[in-house]
Amino acid sequence: MADVRILLISGSTRRGSGNTAALRTVQALAPDGITAEMYDGLAALPAFSPDEDERPPGPAADLRARIAAVGALLFCTPEYAGTLPGSLKNLLDWTVGGGEIYGKPVGWVNVAVGGRGTGAEEHLAMVLRYVGAVAVDGACARVPVPREAVGPDGIITDPEIRTALGAALTALVAAATRPVR
Repeated sequence: MADVRILLISGSTRRGSGNTAALRTVQALAPDGITAEMYDGLAALPAFSPDEDERPPGPAADLRARIAAVGALLFCTPEYAGTLPGSLKNLLDWTVGGGEIYGKPVGWVNVAVGGRGTGAEEHLAMVLRYVGAVAVDGACARVPVPREAVGPDGIITDPEIRTALGAALTALVAAATRPVR
């Protein structure tokens, strides 16, 4: 298997987030040859300004560089007020002008229990289509994560959930290693 780098982006800034736990679990499940790196700069991103789009400030420039350096991205986000959290939308706004996501395979995992989270999922899909990302079947999954499934280390312990997260990772890696036609 070719070496693949995947950027994991949680839309939550909450400590103890189930979304972040899901991505930490994906990171722990990554086999040899797959580098799954957590993006931890969400809270530090300045508000998007079109005036700074051509020369973004440090945190936004770092975000763009990290996206450019990976082969794929995997998102996991909570839903706030029926849509994406403002901090994640801000992150996505910083990606529009740079074009780093264009053509990249992406996936997202919806961990909301009880059928929630569809608004965030739909809006994330819409914005990712707008920036030219390629949503990967199998890497876009609904994997409910109840709080009790997260261990004290912030990693999901439930074997069925881990299997579902691993399947999303496998689908994303397959898309990232597929030859471009």
